[in-house]
This record gives sequence, C-alpha cells and structure tokens, in this order.
Amino acid sequence: MRILLVEDDPLLGDGIKIALEREGYVVDWFTRGSEAIAALGGEAFSMMILDLGLPDMDGMQVLGRVRQHSSLPILILTARDAVEERIRGLDAGADDYVLKPFDLQELLARLRVVTRRAEGRASQVLTLGELCIDEARHCVSWQGREIKLSRREYALLLELARHPDKVLSRPRLESLLYGWGEEVESNAVEVHVHHLRKKLDRGLIVTVRGIGYRLDSQAA
Repeated sequence: MRILLVEDDPLLGDGIKIALEREGYVVDWFTRGSEAIAALGGEAFSMMILDLGLPDMDGMQVLGRVRQHSSLPILILTARDAVEERIRGLDAGADDYVLKPFDLQELLARLRVVTRRAEGRASQVLTLGELCIDEARHCVSWQGREIKLSRREYALLLELARHPDKVLSRPRLESLLYGWGEEVESNAVEVHVHHLRKKLDRGLIVTVRGIGYRLDSQAA
C-alpha cells in the first residue's frame, strides 16, 4: 500500500514516514501542496495523509484540487482543533480527521478504517476462501497455517487480495511497492510473485501475459 504523505514539519514528517514504513507501507513524503498535486498526476497511491498548514498553499486547497478528479481516500492531519474546521474538512471530501498531537497507533487504526471503508469492508480481516489477511497484525494464514512473508511480499499479496479476480498491471504493482528514489529491478514483481507461489498455492496468483497479475478467488 503506497501512501502520499503531505507534511511540512520535518521532524513529524520523518517520524510518520519511518513509522509507516515499519508497518509495511510505502511512503512518498512531500512538504508542499503543489508537489503533492504534481505527484498524483503521475503515480498510483492508495491513500493521502494531508496536513492543512502547508507553506505554499492551504491544505484545504489541496483537498479541493484532488477532489476535482479523484476519490483517493484522504486523512487530514492537523493542529486546527475547532469543530467548524473539522466539519469544513469533512464536507470538502476528507475521509477522516486526526488532530495533532496524536498517538501513532490511533493514526494506524484510522488508516485501516478509511481503507476498509473505501473498499466496502467492515472487518480488518480480509478473507478469501482459505486465505486470511489480518491487516492490524500484518498476519497472513493459508489453510489455517500462518505464513511468513517479507514486507513487499505482504504488500503485493494484500493489493491483489483487495481486488480479487481483477488484473493489476505490472507498472501499477511496482508503483505501489516502491517509492520515489528506490531502485526497482526489471523483474522485481515477478520475483515477489514467485516467492508467494512457493509459500501459498501456485494457482492462487495468475499471470496474465503482457499485462500483469490477478488473484484467483476460485483457487483461494
């Protein structure tokens, strides 16, 4: 899962980025609203965490610009604690609102809730047949047995499981697994898929030649 973090405080932004990456997220961090808007034009993201007090433009302006063309889940992160401000942000299209200072575990929980809501799910446990993914615990089980996965193996499996039977292109999967500045080997996705097939059922992830991969719900 790739997150677009927009936060101009260097200490807070760095802390959030490190914490999210420890949880298995891919994070691209920007300090200016204009940079974030530009990034959305060329990359695929699963979520935006948006501070309102940015140096070049107000975060509400960023929210409005994004909502003109995208339904990307957006979580506002700000010190503005007035009820009117929160109502304005939610009415403008934000999916949730977290006030500074905040507890990291609450932020992670709210990220999971917003993601589930966007996908129409109520439970933090994603179940497809004999495949179970507990997003809060980052735990994967197959046929009742816990499976150990690397950070990117987990991220790839989760993305495919969130869109069962839908073909996800190789470039899209690469963009969700690797952030800006990270070197990506030409066969990186193929290697991760190979490892997943060895740890799970070989028929679970289907290669659609020339396009990408899909998770076969019938094989789960």
